[in-house]
Parts: sequence; C-alpha cells; structure tokens
Amino acid sequence: MRVSGLLNCGLQIPSLEAGRSFYTDFGLEVSEQGNALAVRCTGRDQDQVILTEGPRKRLDHVAFAVEPGSLPDWQRHLEGLGVRLLYIGDGLWFEDEEGNLVRLRDTGLAPWRPFPPEAFNVGDSVARTDAARWLVAAESPRPRRLGHMLIFVADIVAAEAFYTRALGLRLSDRVPGKATFLNSGPGDHHVFGFVQSTHPGLHHTSFEVANIDQLGMGAQLMAANGHREGWGLGRHSLGSNLFHYIRDPWGSWIEYFTDIDRITEDWIPREWQTPPAVWCPLMPEQFLINLEDRP
Repeated sequence: MRVSGLLNCGLQIPSLEAGRSFYTDFGLEVSEQGNALAVRCTGRDQDQVILTEGPRKRLDHVAFAVEPGSLPDWQRHLEGLGVRLLYIGDGLWFEDEEGNLVRLRDTGLAPWRPFPPEAFNVGDSVARTDAARWLVAAESPRPRRLGHMLIFVADIVAAEAFYTRALGLRLSDRVPGKATFLNSGPGDHHVFGFVQSTHPGLHHTSFEVANIDQLGMGAQLMAANGHREGWGLGRHSLGSNLFHYIRDPWGSWIEYFTDIDRITEDWIPREWQTPPAVWCPLMPEQFLINLEDRP
C-alpha cells in the first residue's frame, strides 16, 4: 500500500498572530479554523499548514492522503505491522518510531492552479521576441502547492524503514547518514524526507512558485518585511530544484522552489556523496542544525 501524497503539516507556535503575519508575507492565504489558523495556497482547496498556539514551537503532525474509502484497509495494514493507532475518526492517527504524530486521511489531493506558459530565451532556443521580460518579472510570488517537507530525525535508517514499510513511500535518493528523500510514486522527485539530527523536529516546508523571477522576488519581499535570514538562490543536487530558503521566526526554514525533477516508476534510487547544492551562496552554519526543543 502507498499513500497518494503529502496533504499538510501541523505546527504549534508561540504566537498565532506572528504566524499569520509570516505566512501572509510569504504569499499564502491564512484564515481562522476554530482555535487554529489554516494556511492555503491561492486557488487550492486544501490546507497546507495548520497553526496552533502553544508554549513552544514544535512539529504537531504530518498528514498524508490515501485513496478515498481505503481507511479500513490501511487500519488492517498498520495493525498488521504492529503500529498502534491512537485515534480513528477523521482519519487514522499514529506515531512514528520517534514520536512524530502522523495522520492518514482518505481524501484526494486537491488540484492546484495552473501556471501560465513561460517563454524563455535560453541558448539557441528563442521563445520570446519583441517582449521585455523585465516588465512582467516583478510579480509577487503566489505559491500554488506544498511540494514537500523534510524533518529532523535521530535515526535516519529507522525513519526510512518505517515510512517505506508503513506508508509505502519509496526511496528516491539518499546521502548515507545525512539525508533521505522519498517519493509517493510518479511525480516530484520527493515529497517527504529526513535530515540526520540528535532529535526530532521540522527542517523545512517547501512551496512551488512559477519561475526563477518569483524566487528572486520572494527573497526580496521577505527581506523587506524583516525576514532577512535566508539561503539562495541555488540549484539543489538531489531533486535539482532551484531554491531560496527563508528562516521562519521559530528557527525552521521555508522554501520557494521551482523546476524540480519529475520521476516515473522507472526511477532508480542511488546513494550519493554530494553537497546539498550544485551552486549557491555559502550555506548558513545553522541550516542543518535542529533548533527545536527536545521533546
């Protein structure tokens, strides 16, 4: 059995107002949902991040979509693996081996809005003539979907084994002892993954934007709004996506990305010894440091 994809994640943060401000600055839509805030992408009918208020920042849960009507099969599958279900209601809730709360919902992934076709002049390929690109390059970024997220884990080998066995996620690539990237079938190179740490926590969430101009504009606008600590522009190695990261107010990272590798069932995972990026500015010293409090 295999999950359909990543639905959303939940974060507990000390101030919902700070959360509303930060995610709005990033280009996302924030609305009240009971005592929580729901963060969405424009044009997509799906919560991407759910914010609750608490004494400290922590990853509250990760949610994956499964085929509608399949929860009874998933319940039997998980119980057959010895996974203890914590709650059965609006989905199945359980913990992974490091205590992270995981939710399965039998709902389809909501479609995201299409990006307009792009016309780039690259090398001898000329797609744009008599049109000044700079006149339309200053559009503020409006992410269309949560593409992937990576979490810190204390045992990266055990984490990979759990999520591939229990959720059916498949290995895309790994840097042994450092990072693992998982996919949910044909589509993006990865939707979920792990960074080796001393304890659990959120490393980053990643949102897709239309093009490299929106990466640059996002970096510029976030800096203008006081969110100046970041990393980018760069081209990742595993996944190949162009990226720019911003440090959030709670010590994790959020990423604008575009141009990620797409894979099929024929993809063959490999082990690599490679840095996180092919080219980029110097990586911040704290980029791979887990600042989340130990549970």
